[in-house]
Amino acid sequence: MPDLSDIRRAYAERIAGSVGITDAAVIEAFATVPREVFLGDGPWLVHGGYTARRTSDPAAIYADVLVSLHLEKGINNGQPSLHARSIAEAAPALGERVVHVGAGTGYYTAILAQIVGTSGHVDAFEIEPSLAARASRNLAPWPQVTVHPASALQEPLAVADLIYVSAALTTIPVTWLDALAIGGRLVLPLMPTGGTGHMWRIQRIDDIHYSARAFSTAVFIGCVGGQDARASDLLREALMRGEPERVRWLTRGSTPEADAWFVGDGWWMSAAEPQAGRG
Repeated sequence: MPDLSDIRRAYAERIAGSVGITDAAVIEAFATVPREVFLGDGPWLVHGGYTARRTSDPAAIYADVLVSLHLEKGINNGQPSLHARSIAEAAPALGERVVHVGAGTGYYTAILAQIVGTSGHVDAFEIEPSLAARASRNLAPWPQVTVHPASALQEPLAVADLIYVSAALTTIPVTWLDALAIGGRLVLPLMPTGGTGHMWRIQRIDDIHYSARAFSTAVFIGCVGGQDARASDLLREALMRGEPERVRWLTRGSTPEADAWFVGDGWWMSAAEPQAGRG
C-alpha cells in the first residue's frame, strides 16, 4: 500500500475546514489514524452524495464519504465531517476517561484514543460480535483502549469524563447521566425512529443540572436497546413544537416546567435557566 501520510493530512485539514474546526488535537488525530486499517480488505463500497461505488484505491476513502462495514445491516464507518465536528464539541483531553458507544470497527475510537493519549483510557462498546472482534484487532496499537463486545445499556458505566455515542437513541439513558463526572460531557444523537435527529452536547454541572445544546442535524443507525416507541413519539412531538436549538438545560429530580421541551425518565430539557431552589 502506498504511503498515505500526505493524503491523510490533507484529508484531515479539509474535513476540519468544512465544519469550522480549529482544534489542533482533533486535526492531528484525523491526520494520524489510518482509516483504511479499520475498513477491512478492499474493494470498499464507498457512498458519496447519491452514488455508491466499489474501489480498491485507499486514497478514495480519504474524503467525506461513508464506507460500508456491514451492508446487510446498514452499518457504515460514519461521515468524517460529522464525527470531526462532534469530537471537537466533545472536547476530549489528554488523560481523560472516555466511553465510546457503538464503536464499529474502531476508527473513531482510535481518534479518541489518540487525543486522550496513553495517560487516558477509552472503553469501547460494540454489540455486533463481528465488528467488536474486528475492533479488538484494529485497536491493538492503542493499549489505552478496552473493547467490550456488549451493550453499554446493560450495566452501569464507570465514571467517565466523556461518553461519545455513535448510534441513535430516542431518549437519554439515566445510567449515562449518572456516569458523567462533574464537568463530564455526553455527546449523542437523539433521533425519533425513522426520522432525522440532532447531535447533542450534554455537560454535567452538578448532581442535578446539566447544560444541553443541539449542534447539528444527524441520521444514525439505531442503538440496539436504545429505541423506545413512546419516547420516539414524544421526541417527534417536541421537534414539531419547536427548534431544539433553543434548549439550554437538562434538569433532574424535579417536576418538569410547563414549557419543558422534552421530558425523559426523571429528567427534562428546557430553554429556561434553572431557578434557584428548584431541582
